[in-house]
Amino acid sequence: MTEPHTTSALLYLDGITVSFDGFKALNELSFVIEPGEMRAIIGPNGAGKTTMMDVVTGKTRPDAGDVFFEEGAYDLSKLDETQIAELGIGRKFQKPTVFEMHTVEDNLQLALKNDRRVRSTLLWQSSGDQEKRVDEILATIRLSNLRSRVAGSLSHGQKQWLEIGMLLAQEPKLLLVDEPVAGMTDTETMQTAELLKEINRDRTVVVVEHDMAFVRELGVKVTCLHEGSVLAEGTIDQVSENERVVEVYLGR
Repeated sequence: MTEPHTTSALLYLDGITVSFDGFKALNELSFVIEPGEMRAIIGPNGAGKTTMMDVVTGKTRPDAGDVFFEEGAYDLSKLDETQIAELGIGRKFQKPTVFEMHTVEDNLQLALKNDRRVRSTLLWQSSGDQEKRVDEILATIRLSNLRSRVAGSLSHGQKQWLEIGMLLAQEPKLLLVDEPVAGMTDTETMQTAELLKEINRDRTVVVVEHDMAFVRELGVKVTCLHEGSVLAEGTIDQVSENERVVEVYLGR
């Protein structure tokens, strides 16, 4: 196996295959995400979207293929979940998991303190720095005026934003966000698109989503998965007009 030291990609997947009891969840899946990119990943249930994220975060080991991070510097298939998180890959699951009994601000403070990376222990952060960072994140996730509210009392959409904020507190280089607008109102959906665009200014983002109006609002390159590999890739219009995509996914 030759390491692709020449790749410019932040995330490089090539020929990734994962089988569960003979079922191929991923079938020679290959795609690359460039530094600073935002990519939307769509596809029917069972297309391999979750398994792909499991492979990138170290939850599932691929049977075959290469998965590299940071221009080929790290082989993710050889690292465990904690090591991968420490490299700067953060994952937001579909169901928000916030500390319901704590305030919005405390949730963010807890996420900051959870930063186990070596550099954070070496570079001691003053509480002033932490306060400033919390203020910045609150502004980004549109919850500044709710900082002292108990997280359990937030709307579903606001909880999703808080969890995105908790992920930002870990300073990830790559965010994997799973169906962020499921169950949101139309207004919250559009605000989430704006929020992710803001985050994308200085971080790379991969969004797995079913809501096509939301994907269109993001205005980014789209990858459609089907049966564990890439069926189509391009703009939302190119992918939407692809006959195979219509057949297997959009024409439901």
